[in-house]
Formats: sequence, C-alpha cells, structure tokens
Amino acid sequence: MTRMEVRCQPQDAVQEIVHRLWGHAQLRPLQREAMQADLDGRDSLTVMATGGGKSLCYQAPALLAAEQGDERLTVVISPLVALMDDQVASLSSMGIQALALHSGSADLERSEQEALFHASRPPLVFAAPERALRPSFVRAMRSRGVRSLCIDEAHCISQWGHDFRPEYRRLAELRQAFPQAAVHAFTATATPRVGEDVIRQLAMRDPLRLTGPVHRPNLLVRTRLRVDGLAQCLEAIRRHPGEAGIVYCLSRADAERLHESLRKEGVRTALYHAGLPARTRQRSHADFRAERVDVMVATIAFGMGVDRGDVRFVIHMTLPRSIEHWVQESGRAGRDGLPSEVLLLHGAADVARWERLIEAPQPEDADLATRVAAEAHREAQRSQVLAMRRLAATPRCRHAAISEHFGQAWNGRECQACDACLGEWQPLADATRVARVALSAVARLEQRFGMRHVAAVLAGSGGRSVRQWNHESLGVFGMLRHLPRATILQVLEQLVDHDLLHRTADDHPTLKLTPASLPVLRGEREVQLLTTPTHARRSAAESAGWGDADRALAERLRTLRRELASARGIPPFMVFSDVTLRALASGRPATLEALAGIPGLGERRLAAYGAALLAALAGVDASSSSSSIASAADA
Repeated sequence: MTRMEVRCQPQDAVQEIVHRLWGHAQLRPLQREAMQADLDGRDSLTVMATGGGKSLCYQAPALLAAEQGDERLTVVISPLVALMDDQVASLSSMGIQALALHSGSADLERSEQEALFHASRPPLVFAAPERALRPSFVRAMRSRGVRSLCIDEAHCISQWGHDFRPEYRRLAELRQAFPQAAVHAFTATATPRVGEDVIRQLAMRDPLRLTGPVHRPNLLVRTRLRVDGLAQCLEAIRRHPGEAGIVYCLSRADAERLHESLRKEGVRTALYHAGLPARTRQRSHADFRAERVDVMVATIAFGMGVDRGDVRFVIHMTLPRSIEHWVQESGRAGRDGLPSEVLLLHGAADVARWERLIEAPQPEDADLATRVAAEAHREAQRSQVLAMRRLAATPRCRHAAISEHFGQAWNGRECQACDACLGEWQPLADATRVARVALSAVARLEQRFGMRHVAAVLAGSGGRSVRQWNHESLGVFGMLRHLPRATILQVLEQLVDHDLLHRTADDHPTLKLTPASLPVLRGEREVQLLTTPTHARRSAAESAGWGDADRALAERLRTLRRELASARGIPPFMVFSDVTLRALASGRPATLEALAGIPGLGERRLAAYGAALLAALAGVDASSSSSSIASAADA
C-alpha cells in the first residue's frame, strides 16, 4: 500500500485499533494529532508529560499501516535499554512482533539480525542511537524500507537539554539515509529553547508542533526541609503500604546506607546504582518489576527506563540537579494517571554538594576556548541548581512554578495537589524574634560552627560538643528550647534561603552572617518564617482515587495478576494496569461482554486472561482457577 492510501485512513481507524489492541475507549490529549502526523508522513515534535501516552503515538500508526499492507518499518531510537525491552515484551504479550537492538543484543551477528528482520518482519524496530548509526543497521533497514523515524527522549539532542548526549547529535544522519521517512521527536521535558534546538538538529521539515501541559494533576507534590531524612522517608513510604515507589539518592554511598536502614525497618527494598555488578543491577530491576520488592533505592542511574506504570510515589532525598531533572525523575510516579505522591527533601548543604560536583577539574592542556566553554557550562549548571533550590524552598503552588518554568501559563487557581495549596505550611509565631535570636547565636558562636551545633545551643542541649566548647554558658543557650529541634533546624535553613545567613561550601560548612543580617539584629526588619508541617493532608484526587472499588477484591486481583505474569514470564504491569484493576474491582463484570468494557482490556488480553478474571471476580478460589491461569499462559 502506498503512503497516500495509508494517509487517507479515516480517523476512526486510529481509534478502532487503539480500542481493539489496547482496550482504550478514548485517546488522551494530543495523541490523535501525533498519530495522524505519523500516518500523513509529516514531521512532528511532541512534548507530552510522562504518562501522557507517547509510546502509543508511534506504536498505533505503525500497526495500522502494517495491517493495511505497508511493509515499511517504524524505527524507534531510544537511549533507554530497559524501556525498549519493556515495550517489545509488552507488544509481544499482545501477539505483536517487534525487535530491540542495543548493547544487550550485541552478540547478534549481522546475518542473524537480517534473518530476524526478514523472518519475523516486525513493523516496529527499537534501537539505541549507537546501534542505529552503524552502517550494517542502515543497510538492514533499507532492505525493508523505513516509513517513520521516531526519536524518543528527544531532549537528549539539545545542548540546552538536561540530559545532553553527544551521540544523539548524529541522528540527523538517519534523515540523510532515509530522506523519504518522516521524523517524529518525542520528549516529556523540553523548554521552548530545547524544542527549537531539537527541530534544528534533526533537520525537520515543517514539523507539526504539539505541546501538552506539563501539569500533571494526579501528582501530589511536596517539598520538605530535610531534618531527619530516614524518618521523613519512612513516613512517606508508610503512607503507601504495599505500593511501589522509588527513592533517589545523590551518591552511591547515600543509596547503600538508606537501603540498609529501610530494610532494618521492614521495608521491602532493592538497591540500584552504577557501581554495582551488572548482574546485581539486573536482579534489583527484575525484583522491582515483578513486585517482589516495593521500593527501589537508587541513584539517578535508575529510573528513566522504568516502564512500570503503578509507581505510587517518588522521593528525592536531596536536591536534584535542575527543575528539568526533577520533573523527569519524579515523572516515574503515576504514569497510569492514578493519584501518586512526589516528595523532595532538601537542605542548604545540597547546593554545596552540587557546587563540588560541578567544579570538576579541567585537563591542564585544555585550550582557552575549551576552558571558556567549560566555565559557561558550569555557570549554567549553577543557575539550574539555584533555580531548583528556590522552587523547593518557596512555599508557593508547586504545579504553577513548574508550569511557568516550562513557559506555560498557569490558570491562577490553587492546584489543591501540593503542600503549599493544601495549607501544610503555616506561619511561625513570633518569627522576627526567633530569627533575631538565631542570628545572635551565630554571632555569639563567632561564626565558626555548623547548623546542628547552633541548633543544639539554641535548644539548650547538654550534648558533648556543647559542653566541650563551654557553650552552655552563653546567653543564647536554650533561648529557643520551647521549639522542637526540627523546627529550630528548619528556621536556620529558612534564614539561609532568605540570605540572612550564609552556609559555607567547604567540607565542614559553618554558618556566617550576611549584610542582610544586621537590620534584623537591630530590629529594623521583620522576618516571616514557616512552621514544619506536622502532617500530610490528602488531596481531592487521593480521596477519590479508589472510588467505590472493593479494596479486598482489588488485592485478590493483584495476586492473580502476579500469578498470570509469572506463568507467562512477564512483569505484572504488562498483564493489566492498576487502572484496569480498580475498574474491575469497582464494576465487578460477570461476563466476557462486560469485561470488554473495562479500560485496558483489548481483544488479545481478553482472550488470554478473560476466563481467569471472571473466575476471580466470581469469588472462585485461586487454587480452583489454576487451569485458567495455565490457559492464559498458553494463550
């Protein structure tokens, strides 16, 4: 079939294939436009928040074209090995041929690759950028013809993006190799500047530009000043018993310590960072995907390739490198659209840690141009860290701040899905006096001590360090003993945020007064401070998240999902999503016809799992439905 014949497919053909194969009765915003651009052979740039359904935008047109007789390939370029493998496995579980080529498939000889192309004739091929640029790959693709080149994580192309990858800059070579193919770029996080750079770098021709809202109303976003990181992390995890979550740490050592501490508290965790043996990382990833553990403790080496849709919370134990990084990493939560939580714990020390990482030494033989460019890059990174710090430390609507950062106007209303709009922060009583006392303590301690020592003095602590320095004899000793130690620490953190104190960036950071401190000490300036939130309030989305679903039935279905997944050797989320699970537990369908109306159950999932689901919904004991599970495994 020619491209024109595919192009003229009615729009309801797109909806029909999505409903038939994926079980979705409705398309999400911008999906239809992105799919139609693919079918029309028009270049496109799609910026769609995580969970918006980007993968469907290139999978559905590829399969529709194949069903109509177009044997040309859709080639998807992605830097995320795990995500490619997950998409191939998910398509395979639906009986659809697809192939992934990356470092993990490096043992395939060229002849074997070509045999796979011609024997299975998959409509979709996924490839890492390094593999896609190989001459052997290009020759193999030419043997089939390429209808679409889809670049996932397209922000990696731009030097202004938050995850720039030099090898991505060569992807324009594929446009030259396949000049008749349309180019489609997809990303979840791109400022207008990054979007323009992507279009330019890929030599796109009159692209359709589709930009969805960065705002994700299902995410409840919180930031907290970090006082007792382990206790605060545990508090958040316990808000989500038995649910999946990711906890990000800045360093490998931080991740290892937290992993061990959480395990001692009875949390089912796995550990993931780049310093672990490959087999250990693979086991951790597999355990998380198979729901053998609830929480993944990791550095940012983990996460971008996670296709698990039921992650209910993401916690950052330290300040992320930038707002873009934070949005991308926290975007792992709630990809299925159900209510989920994002928590950021931060402190003044985080900026200093990033400063040390940013100030990487340059080679001694670097020329002037290289040094100038490196310094400009470091300065840009510093600005990104400070912007992230301001967003975290300022108690204003988090969703509004994120939207405005990405150049999108906010509607002016409170989101009712963040700590600021839910009123979790309250003004601290007598804040100016408290600030004056805290600044006085720093002055009396001769600006030689760190935050925790100053807090101990203000709280009237008789600790060893305080006694060693004879600081219990100071007039400021115990002057804030009426406040909890956590509140005193957060007062000091806020004074740093307000530039009323400076925290040095050396190995043993100390607190110093600033020029802005003097008017407060003299009683010439008022100060506003906030109390430490004592509890986390529920958002409206959280309260309505389960609706009238039967929670006990949902847990039985979750167990069945794991059994079905184990029988087929796939992760549970590929059997059906939490959205489907809750709809089943709410609607309790009793026939195959009624099951067909449940979102996420396309015709092939119904054929594979329908009997087992009906048995579970009818209350049949799991042991009695083993034949249904076995049949599902063979389907």
